[in-house]
Amino acid sequence: MATMQTKQAHETKYAWAGGLTVFAAVMLTIAGLIAVFRGIMGIAEDDVFVTTNNYVFEFDLTGWGWVHLILGVVAVIVGIGLFQASMWARVGGVAIAGLIIIANFLSLPYYPVWSVVMIAISGFIIWALCVARKEDFR
Repeated sequence: MATMQTKQAHETKYAWAGGLTVFAAVMLTIAGLIAVFRGIMGIAEDDVFVTTNNYVFEFDLTGWGWVHLILGVVAVIVGIGLFQASMWARVGGVAIAGLIIIANFLSLPYYPVWSVVMIAISGFIIWALCVARKEDFR
């Protein structure tokens, strides 16, 4: 009887770890696609974003567009790699989600609501990738 419960708990643990990795993969891919679109908007049309005069981290919106575009492309590549549950993709996912958080924090005045949403999504991605350990996978 104890063996059956241990096996079931072991299988549940695998399902939990795999589910979190798939969640992170989907969310990182979506966040990457959104960052790509946001980057294209910043590069093509600066009038889409609100500009502020008195912000400490004042940058050119076209430059921010390139930053978001590059982060988005890397996030999509890493998100696709996460579907294979590889360690390089998990480490890269945490790193790119952290960079997305920093980029969105610095661009808060230009697109405040969406920056906060992207910060929250990236926080969930980091959580999902960090909570599942390597030994939780087969």
